[in-house]
Amino acid sequence: MTVDFSPLIAWPYFAALTLAAAVLAALGVWRGVRGAWLRAAALAAFCLAIANPVLFQEEREPLSTIVAVVVDRSQSQENGDRRAQTDQALEGLKERLARFPQIEARIVEAADGEETEAPSTKLFGALATALADVPPARVGGAIFITDGQIHDVPDVNQKLGFEAPVHALISGEPDEFDRRIEIVSAPRFGIVGEQQKMTFRVVDDGAAPGGSAEVTIRLNGNEIATEQAEPGTDVPFSFTVPRGGNNILEFAVGPVAGEVTETNNRAVHVLDGIRENLRVLLVSGEPHAGERAWRNLLKSDAAVDLVHFTILRPPEKQDGTPINELSLIAFPTRELFVDKIGEFDLIIFDRYQHRGVLPILYYDNIAQYVENGGALLIAAGPEHAGDDSIAATPLAAVLPATPTGVMNEKAFFPRLSEEGKMHPVTRGLEGAADEPPAWGRWFRTVDVDRPLGQTVMEAADGKPLLVLNRVGKGRVAMLLSDQGWLWARGFEGGGPHVSLYRRTAHWLMQEPALEEEALTARAIGRTLEITRQTIEGDPGQATLTYPSGRTQEVTLTQRDPGLYKAEVETDEIGLFEVSNDELTTLVHVGNVDAPEFMAAISTKEKIQPWAEKTKGLVRRLADADGPVDLPPVLPVRGAVRVADDQRLSLRMTDETVLKGIDSLSLFAGLFGLAALLFLISATWYREGR
Repeated sequence: MTVDFSPLIAWPYFAALTLAAAVLAALGVWRGVRGAWLRAAALAAFCLAIANPVLFQEEREPLSTIVAVVVDRSQSQENGDRRAQTDQALEGLKERLARFPQIEARIVEAADGEETEAPSTKLFGALATALADVPPARVGGAIFITDGQIHDVPDVNQKLGFEAPVHALISGEPDEFDRRIEIVSAPRFGIVGEQQKMTFRVVDDGAAPGGSAEVTIRLNGNEIATEQAEPGTDVPFSFTVPRGGNNILEFAVGPVAGEVTETNNRAVHVLDGIRENLRVLLVSGEPHAGERAWRNLLKSDAAVDLVHFTILRPPEKQDGTPINELSLIAFPTRELFVDKIGEFDLIIFDRYQHRGVLPILYYDNIAQYVENGGALLIAAGPEHAGDDSIAATPLAAVLPATPTGVMNEKAFFPRLSEEGKMHPVTRGLEGAADEPPAWGRWFRTVDVDRPLGQTVMEAADGKPLLVLNRVGKGRVAMLLSDQGWLWARGFEGGGPHVSLYRRTAHWLMQEPALEEEALTARAIGRTLEITRQTIEGDPGQATLTYPSGRTQEVTLTQRDPGLYKAEVETDEIGLFEVSNDELTTLVHVGNVDAPEFMAAISTKEKIQPWAEKTKGLVRRLADADGPVDLPPVLPVRGAVRVADDQRLSLRMTDETVLKGIDSLSLFAGLFGLAALLFLISATWYREGR
């Protein structure tokens, strides 16, 4: 209740009037005039009436006290009975807070970080968001229901934005134990074929059982090593990058009985393999139009180191020119096919025939090079069907087709075979879907017996045109025509010779994206995209194994011939395994070093400093195998100055909201007029005596 003045005249005039009245009253009292005190009272009443005093009374309603209850719904809460304990504690806490009408509970359920972040438990961020619209004076406290693994705990010297207790109810069991493995340091890129070094560590959290741990190391799904590691000790490891593109290193430590979870017993590291310039040896048997097509393609690729020889003067050519006058470079056969043959990623014989330039033994070296993992491409012309064909040398052991000695001289449109429509080398070639194909014709092919491997392109009458085959660890391709240059020259519209040649070369060099039978997966946010390439027909369902261990059958849908895909929305973050037939692949959703998987045991340590600073309580929800024991709620008027180790103290607010104001003018109406007339009449009466 307050009193305010609203003078009926301006303040300066009111002040002058009041001063004059005070002077008259004082003069009358000083001179002892009869009735001077009554005159003074009348003048005071007159001035008070002019001042117009107003009595104001506010109507206020008390505001509720806001208590934030932040519930940890991160993936680590799935371990053991934590989820059940959390749910039970939340229901009990709602019931206890509901007993106090002046308390308003704000329930905030905080899951893992956003898709673009490393998966983590960010409860303080959720708390700040929940209380963003609440004045600090109305906040009665914050109660966290969590396993204690909070990854955004601010420094205890910072401010939360309110002065109230912070409590934590910890799910999980006391004396938990967990073994995990983590990557300490590792390169993100590596040169294919070169050694790389990295370091990993096995960590025992909680009551460690002691003893060394056995770590199994896999590279792209294949086991490459087994190491013994002492927990807490950095272990160096070296490996050779096997291929370009993504390479997935998996470190798995054996589970320990009684540990919290096996989810973090595996750690992965993704390394991008970078090829040094590919070394390609191109040997042309004689100058011809197709030679330039191969040379231009290989020279246009900055990642290719091309070594090209063309046999211009075979040994049997005798034209009388002295050797010392020839401007030709001698063909270094021994250096290429004996000393340094293993340094080449691909060998191409373009219309090459055996004319004594290469000793017979060297063909056997080339065959062994292929069987040991090398790549060989035969671009055949008419000479391949003749008596000097390289198919009549020891190289025949690795060739997928043997020539019959006949040339098919007939115009035709190169077409994809049924296998070719599914094979990654030829699938989706531009123009292949039309009939006839939307590209130019060729006019001759080498006739061969029934080839091995896959015939992915056909010539006239279904004759083989492009044959791909695996031999030992290596690969061989045979293009049974020398007229690919017609596409390069744009004859009848040309054709996709660049795509065809490049894909063939990359398949020969074992590019993972061009494998006939391949299973790959990638994560786009929290969506898994599974891709299955096959030339064997419908691959059936794939099995998806989640980080938590549960499995899901996924139906693969055909998108293109030989290409099947599926997309799965995931509700977990971590390392997923996809399997189909005998193929498996790994994919990681979220950052591979996400805090959510670094530590899994429940703990009081991270939140304890804030509880001590704010006079809050940190308490486990249950002892080992015991029921949930929820502490009672204690409302406190004013600041909480003493910590209570048995109850959840909450600071009750004194804040109110103004609902309305009642006003009363004290000298308005009959009351004021009567008081003024009474005093004037009393003055007149006194003077009349």
